[in-house]
Amino acid sequence: MPRLFAYGTLLDGHVQRAVFGRALTGVPDALPGHVLSMLSVDDPRAPAGTARYPNVTLTANQADAVPGVVFDITGGDLLAADLYETSVYRRQELALASGARAWVRRRASWEPRLMAPPPVTARR
Repeated sequence: MPRLFAYGTLLDGHVQRAVFGRALTGVPDALPGHVLSMLSVDDPRAPAGTARYPNVTLTANQADAVPGVVFDITGGDLLAADLYETSVYRRQELALASGARAWVRRRASWEPRLMAPPPVTARR
Protein backbone atom coordinates (compact mmCIF):
# COMPACT_ATOMS: atom_id res chain seq x y z
CA MET A 1 0.00 0.00 0.00
CA PRO A 2 1.49 3.39 -0.96
CA ARG A 3 2.13 6.08 1.63
CA LEU A 4 1.68 9.79 1.00
CA PHE A 5 3.35 12.47 3.13
CA ALA A 6 1.26 15.64 3.29
CA TYR A 7 2.52 18.96 4.60
CA GLY A 8 0.20 21.51 2.98
CA THR A 9 -3.24 21.66 1.42
CA LEU A 10 -3.77 17.88 1.55
CA LEU A 11 -3.89 18.14 5.35
CA ASP A 12 -7.24 19.93 5.04
CA GLY A 13 -10.23 17.59 5.41
CA HIS A 14 -12.26 19.57 2.86
CA VAL A 15 -9.49 19.19 0.28
CA GLN A 16 -9.15 15.47 1.08
CA ARG A 17 -12.87 14.91 0.52
CA ALA A 18 -12.70 16.77 -2.80
CA VAL A 19 -9.60 14.86 -3.98
CA PHE A 20 -10.13 11.38 -2.49
CA GLY A 21 -13.87 11.33 -1.81
CA ARG A 22 -13.27 10.94 1.93
CA ALA A 23 -11.26 12.34 4.82
CA LEU A 24 -8.00 10.48 5.40
CA THR A 25 -6.63 9.26 8.71
CA GLY A 26 -2.88 9.47 9.13
CA VAL A 27 0.04 9.54 11.54
CA PRO A 28 2.19 12.62 12.32
CA ASP A 29 5.70 12.42 10.89
CA ALA A 30 8.33 14.79 9.51
CA LEU A 31 10.51 15.14 6.42
CA PRO A 32 14.13 15.63 7.56
CA GLY A 33 16.63 17.70 5.60
CA HIS A 34 13.97 20.07 4.25
CA VAL A 35 12.33 23.39 5.15
CA LEU A 36 8.88 24.65 4.31
CA SER A 37 8.69 27.37 1.67
CA MET A 38 5.91 29.02 -0.31
CA LEU A 39 5.66 28.72 -4.06
CA SER A 40 3.80 31.02 -6.46
CA VAL A 41 2.06 28.86 -9.04
CA ASP A 42 0.04 29.75 -12.12
CA ASP A 43 -3.21 28.01 -11.28
CA PRO A 44 -6.43 28.56 -13.24
CA ARG A 45 -8.35 27.28 -10.18
CA ALA A 46 -7.19 30.31 -8.17
CA PRO A 47 -9.31 33.49 -8.34
CA ALA A 48 -6.37 35.61 -9.55
CA GLY A 49 -4.92 32.87 -11.76
CA THR A 50 -1.92 32.60 -9.45
CA ALA A 51 -1.78 31.09 -6.00
CA ARG A 52 0.80 30.47 -3.29
CA TYR A 53 1.21 26.89 -2.15
CA PRO A 54 3.45 25.19 0.41
CA ASN A 55 6.56 23.45 -0.88
CA VAL A 56 9.43 21.57 0.74
CA THR A 57 12.93 22.68 -0.15
CA LEU A 58 15.96 20.43 0.33
CA THR A 59 18.59 21.79 2.70
CA ALA A 60 20.46 18.51 3.38
CA ASN A 61 20.75 19.67 7.01
CA GLN A 62 19.22 16.81 8.99
CA ALA A 63 18.36 19.25 11.81
CA ASP A 64 15.83 20.84 9.44
CA ALA A 65 12.49 19.05 9.21
CA VAL A 66 9.04 19.76 7.82
CA PRO A 67 6.20 18.42 9.97
CA GLY A 68 3.30 16.70 8.29
CA VAL A 69 1.16 13.59 8.25
CA VAL A 70 1.74 10.28 6.47
CA PHE A 71 -1.32 8.53 5.04
CA ASP A 72 -1.69 4.93 3.89
CA ILE A 73 -3.55 5.28 0.60
CA THR A 74 -4.52 3.24 -2.45
CA GLY A 75 -2.91 3.38 -5.87
CA GLY A 76 -6.03 5.20 -7.09
CA ASP A 77 -5.60 7.76 -4.31
CA LEU A 78 -2.01 8.33 -5.38
CA LEU A 79 -3.17 9.05 -8.94
CA ALA A 80 -5.89 11.36 -7.61
CA ALA A 81 -3.23 13.28 -5.65
CA ASP A 82 -1.13 13.55 -8.81
CA LEU A 83 -4.09 15.04 -10.68
CA TYR A 84 -4.80 17.48 -7.85
CA GLU A 85 -1.27 18.88 -7.67
CA THR A 86 -0.16 21.39 -10.28
CA SER A 87 2.40 20.39 -12.88
CA VAL A 88 5.26 22.24 -11.17
CA TYR A 89 5.31 19.56 -8.47
CA ARG A 90 6.84 16.13 -8.95
CA ARG A 91 6.41 13.07 -6.80
CA GLN A 92 9.42 11.37 -5.18
CA GLU A 93 9.62 8.62 -2.58
CA LEU A 94 11.64 9.86 0.41
CA ALA A 95 12.55 8.64 3.89
CA LEU A 96 10.66 10.27 6.76
CA ALA A 97 11.88 10.89 10.31
CA SER A 98 10.12 7.71 11.46
CA GLY A 99 12.13 5.66 8.96
CA ALA A 100 9.05 5.03 6.80
CA ARG A 101 9.24 5.85 3.10
CA ALA A 102 6.45 7.87 1.54
CA TRP A 103 5.63 9.74 -1.65
CA VAL A 104 6.28 13.48 -1.31
CA ARG A 105 5.30 16.18 -3.81
CA ARG A 106 7.77 19.06 -4.23
CA ARG A 107 8.80 21.49 -6.90
CA ALA A 108 10.86 19.64 -9.45
CA SER A 109 12.65 22.55 -11.09
CA TRP A 110 14.68 23.13 -7.93
CA GLU A 111 15.87 19.55 -8.08
CA PRO A 112 16.54 18.65 -11.74
CA ARG A 113 17.09 14.97 -10.93
CA LEU A 114 13.42 14.72 -9.87
CA MET A 115 12.07 15.79 -13.24
CA ALA A 116 10.79 13.29 -15.72
CA PRO A 117 13.15 12.63 -18.62
CA PRO A 118 12.35 14.50 -21.84
CA PRO A 119 10.18 12.63 -24.34
CA VAL A 120 11.98 10.62 -26.99
CA THR A 121 11.40 11.98 -30.47
CA ALA A 122 11.90 10.09 -33.69
CA ARG A 123 14.80 11.24 -35.83
CA ARG A 124 14.63 11.26 -39.58
